[in-house]
Amino acid sequence: MFTKGKSPEPTPAPQAPKPVLTDPGAKRAPLAARSGPSIISADVKMTGTIVSTGEIDINGQIEGDVRASALTVGETGAVKGEVVAESIVVRGTVEGRIRGRKVQLCTGAKVRGDIFHASLAIEPNAIFEGAVKHAQDPMAEQPGSPPVA
Repeated sequence: MFTKGKSPEPTPAPQAPKPVLTDPGAKRAPLAARSGPSIISADVKMTGTIVSTGEIDINGQIEGDVRASALTVGETGAVKGEVVAESIVVRGTVEGRIRGRKVQLCTGAKVRGDIFHASLAIEPNAIFEGAVKHAQDPMAEQPGSPPVA
């Protein structure tokens, strides 16, 4: 038990097993879910198509189509073109087709164009000129209707 003359053999320090990740992105949330919205401020004027996998907040002027997972057109925002998103909130102006699962036109919104939706809410004093069509999958391209240019 106690030995005076023998030195004990050094025992190797236990090493923790290294974690093995088969898919490095498997445990992380998608980049769009972790980041904040892309903001287009009131002094910005853009021409062209905008595509985002995340959220877009438009307070400036866009001439072209916009596609995102969530889209807010602010009070000073204006879009002239097609708008496609899962969730769309309009407080400003949209001239063109709107396609979204959940569409909300807030007080003061001005929309000229058709709306394809699964859920639609129009607040008092929102101005809407166009046709409304309920669709199970409003995000899918509508047959027989050419994209707005």
